[in-house]
Amino acid sequence: MLFLFIVGYLIGSVPFGLFLTKMAGYGDIRKTGSGNIGATNVLRTGNKKLAALTLLLDAAKGMIIPAILIFVFNPDATPHAELTSADIRFMSLTAGFGAILGHCLPVWLKFKGGKGVATSIGVLLIATPYTGLLVCAMWLYMAFMHKYSSLAAIVAISIAPVATIIFYHDMPSVFICAVIAVFVIIRHKDNIKRLINGTETKIGEKNRDKNANKNTNKIANEDNENSKGSKDN
Repeated sequence: MLFLFIVGYLIGSVPFGLFLTKMAGYGDIRKTGSGNIGATNVLRTGNKKLAALTLLLDAAKGMIIPAILIFVFNPDATPHAELTSADIRFMSLTAGFGAILGHCLPVWLKFKGGKGVATSIGVLLIATPYTGLLVCAMWLYMAFMHKYSSLAAIVAISIAPVATIIFYHDMPSVFICAVIAVFVIIRHKDNIKRLINGTETKIGEKNRDKNANKNTNKIANEDNENSKGSKDN
């Protein structure tokens, strides 16, 4: 189990958002918008295709180990009587959590990574498909209705433990889903503050704080020009 967790971490720690934006000529994505390496911040470059590719690759990082485990130890396909479906689900979620940690806290980037939403959804879609689909649907609904990626992520991931109870009746898996949900929500602590303050950036917008600073500077420059004009008159 520890080996799978470590392998999951290493896979999850590959910073696709950083690599793709550099290869596309956008420089270091960590110097853009929120400084995050995930798809939402990549979208702030204005390149939707690059953001979509980042989203898919980040989700794939969470799918790899759970998919391998289910393929190898599927009790319906191979005679591994010692492992039940619940055992394999728990192993898949645990290894998947390693990938989520790798994405959020990559050792190569001094433990400064993404928020883990896409990778978490990737894990859930393979390990607990019904839960994963419900989380995806909730994210899409919240994102469409409110246009805040962070709010959509927080609400969507929050229902994962409840959905797992309803669909799988498997308390060890529910526990791992709860750990994943709490971890992802904690990763959004700054977003939660901005949502409360009304300063959170909506999907597709540039960084609101930077825009506010630009507007402030523009007003200050206009005031200075008006003052000079008054003195000349």
